[in-house]
Amino acid sequence: MGSTEGSSVPPDSCGLDYGQAGPTALRLALGAQLRRLREARGITRGAAGEVLEVSDSRIKGLESGRTACRPCEVTALLAFYGVDDDSERGTLLALAEQSNAPGWWQPYSDVVPAGLQAYLDLEHSADVIRSYEAQGIPDLLQTPDYARAVIRFGHRGIAADASEAEVERRVALRMKRQQILRRPNPPHVWAVIDESALRRTVGSTDTTLTQLEHLIDASEHPHITIQMVPFRADAVVGEDGPVTILRLPGGELPDVVCLEPPTGARYPCEPADIEHYRHIMNQLVIEADSPAVTRTALHQMLEDILSGASSP
Repeated sequence: MGSTEGSSVPPDSCGLDYGQAGPTALRLALGAQLRRLREARGITRGAAGEVLEVSDSRIKGLESGRTACRPCEVTALLAFYGVDDDSERGTLLALAEQSNAPGWWQPYSDVVPAGLQAYLDLEHSADVIRSYEAQGIPDLLQTPDYARAVIRFGHRGIAADASEAEVERRVALRMKRQQILRRPNPPHVWAVIDESALRRTVGSTDTTLTQLEHLIDASEHPHITIQMVPFRADAVVGEDGPVTILRLPGGELPDVVCLEPPTGARYPCEPADIEHYRHIMNQLVIEADSPAVTRTALHQMLEDILSGASSP
């Protein structure tokens, strides 16, 4: 990631690689550290807020990672918490600086909806990316032509009359996101896709064929799991649209749930909500065909299309 390359900040107990993590993930890690320090000393959010002359809700925002924390605020809080270890102070201050750096996606900011900026940071930092799609192929597994077709169609609230230049910028951004799948330590992508999405012709027959071939190839990689929810299954997610659950490294930060209805992304953050969507994802995995059966089905879909195309 361009904004944090070369960082000398070592990983902390949250297990994040600060040289690779995006600003949003760094804010989550910093907030978790500050919360642990405060709670270990029995200090209330209200008392911490008085030091910064802000409300306790502002402290809650800092500790949850929803709000950026300036280095001067970190300095004041560490002094109040009695943290005098130079190494620990230096790590947290450097983390605060990095968490305010621009995200890797900044060159594409003109085509990134505000609600997805945090998601792009977290996707870049995640160890595990679990998703369910009922209407299409997950962004990380799309071919350029498939992505171009769904973007032109106005997929997920994108204007259907977008200029060709804007369409190509969105396609380029989507392909840039997929680079995480080719890095030395890629995240595990676990995609559960509805059969209707896999059988739907998108763009042209050639586009659909190439997309199926791409999924078959992707399914052979050990860090990519693809499962199909067949027509016979009873799995229903509801009206929230695509669901993605991101797991960050280290196991100490909570999973991040992203819902993408046509009106924009939402991030349920209450523990009960996160557990609810984790349960939904687990149920989908159980009801979906296994990766091996899914791969066989993809091959059959490919053959069916080829047979139909070759018929007189």
